[in-house]
Amino acid sequence: MQKYIFWIYSVCFYKSTLQDMSILSKIFSNPAESLSIFTRDEIDEIEARISERDGKYFLKSYSRGEEEKQIWSEKKSAPEEIVRQLYLRELLKKYKYPKERIDIEKSVRFGRETKRVDIVIYSEDNETPHLMVEVKAPHEKNDTEQLKSYLNADGTPFGVAINGRSMLILYRPYPKDFDTLADIPMFGETVDDVLSRRRMLSDLEEPKQLKEVIQGIEELVLANSGFDSFDEIFKLIYAKLHDEKESMENPERPLEFRKSPTKDANKTKADISRLFEEAKARWKGVFDKSDVIKLLPEHLSVCVGELEKFKLLGANLQVIDEAFEYLIPDVAKSKKGQYFTPRIVIDMCVRMLAPSEKERVIDTACGSWGFLIHTMEYLKKKNNWTSAKMSSYAKQSLFGIDFDEKSSKIARAMMLIAGDGKSHIYKENSLDSSSWQEATRGDIKGEDLLMEFDEYEKQQQNEKEFLFFNFDVLLANPPFAGEVKESATLAKYKLGRHPKTGKNIDKISRHLLFIERNLNFVKSGGRLALVLPQGVFNNTSEEYVRNFIMEHARILAVVGVEQNSFKPHTGTKTSVIFLQKWDDITNPRTANYPIFFATSKVPFKDTSGDYIYRNGDSRNIDNLQSDLLQIAEAFEVWGKEQGFSFLKQ
Repeated sequence: MQKYIFWIYSVCFYKSTLQDMSILSKIFSNPAESLSIFTRDEIDEIEARISERDGKYFLKSYSRGEEEKQIWSEKKSAPEEIVRQLYLRELLKKYKYPKERIDIEKSVRFGRETKRVDIVIYSEDNETPHLMVEVKAPHEKNDTEQLKSYLNADGTPFGVAINGRSMLILYRPYPKDFDTLADIPMFGETVDDVLSRRRMLSDLEEPKQLKEVIQGIEELVLANSGFDSFDEIFKLIYAKLHDEKESMENPERPLEFRKSPTKDANKTKADISRLFEEAKARWKGVFDKSDVIKLLPEHLSVCVGELEKFKLLGANLQVIDEAFEYLIPDVAKSKKGQYFTPRIVIDMCVRMLAPSEKERVIDTACGSWGFLIHTMEYLKKKNNWTSAKMSSYAKQSLFGIDFDEKSSKIARAMMLIAGDGKSHIYKENSLDSSSWQEATRGDIKGEDLLMEFDEYEKQQQNEKEFLFFNFDVLLANPPFAGEVKESATLAKYKLGRHPKTGKNIDKISRHLLFIERNLNFVKSGGRLALVLPQGVFNNTSEEYVRNFIMEHARILAVVGVEQNSFKPHTGTKTSVIFLQKWDDITNPRTANYPIFFATSKVPFKDTSGDYIYRNGDSRNIDNLQSDLLQIAEAFEVWGKEQGFSFLKQ
């Protein structure tokens, strides 16, 4: 039996609260996340208006009465009041509405029933409602149906639903007919003024809660449109990406992804459909030539009104990831075991494997291309690359495979958003290369990525069956769900045979077969990082898998990931295993060697699956509450002490 020396590493890291937000931290578990549509300066100004008496906290209102609103005591808190006051501040300071036109908690009658509207802005007569605002706490969904009922009851033309994380603006052109707007009118403006505004690329906002924006338009129109939400949203996303690319290449060009100023939904659909056709021509192979936007003009207009103000190119990839993952139905994700890897986990993996500029990297279950995008960004930062250099590297050195058509679309979109659109993305089954398209086979051969053998028969077999490859680095989170039962596929794998009898087995868990396949994708001395369910590491029944791994590679490290990491989709306990294939020069085989073990103790997500940030309103990875990057740093120090060749670069 082989013996191993275990080097144990554990990080202690305590949750920090928001600086200068101590009161808000009592009201919100995560203020930066809960109030993400507001800036830090806006939040600071609100907090300066808070006072304390007898252990209770009060906020001086921005409304005409300037009432003091209780926002917190030991028994009760009022998060929705914070949201309301932040938006009242915007109405006064950004949109220039006079304070005497603004009222709060206005009564509205619905037959015999009376309800209170959170904010009302009156028209010039100071009696007719011009705009109504329905406020919710950040943990609640925006109630668009309630907002619609308010607008219909008083014939109000504009409405806003806001919860601090996202905001939906409705316009009521006709009774019981609603459309969206990218913004509300400034004081004295009409809806025509809003629609006639021309936006340049620099005018667009960074999306901070794109998932909730998509949830809003899905609730408004997509759920009842009769079409697949994913397909239709992605057509719009590609049309918008193309529009932004055009304006990036021509800075004087106004953006064209917008609602028509004529208020004609058919004209809006014609304009967006043209952009989509141009996007298909720009990025061939993502959509079929026959694909068209299927949404009805009035439904499309609602979607465009919500999306047009956001900038996608260069956006925070974590925010985009959350939105794209939401679009894939939960049933499909559970059935396939496909869950996007959190970017903080990806970042740890990339830093620990430390790919170099000359190495070619693959993800065999690439999903949204998270591992590959972070590899690109890691090298850009390390080498101070220009965007052009980064794009050139991606085109030459990054490869991704995913069988799911929606994942392939997501991967291409993520690369476009990150700044590259020409990388190697293959819609194939990684486990069964016999089904690969000729174009994929030709590309792999043309890049000299097939392993070569001295023995003629092995060489011929590999050229025919594509079994062994020459990649330097592999990072993957293979799907956990499902089994492989096809006898022809199982026959190609050593793990497809019974560990004791050597006979072919009837079935095997998909992620176990991925372990062998991934080892075959990298050359001798190549490195791997695999996200796997905890059972692979400690189930007695899977000891033969662990022995197989150790036969073919050195275990560099095992990092246990905190249990909330893949929530809200799954609570499966996972770990990441880091491997280096045996090689006579770079990694000579040995029976005794130390292994780096670490367990993450600090959750970067709460039990609901929302990210937890340390301070401020930054949603960047570096601001996440987590100990994973400290673990990566500790591994790098330890690995250099061990003399790992890839850490000497």
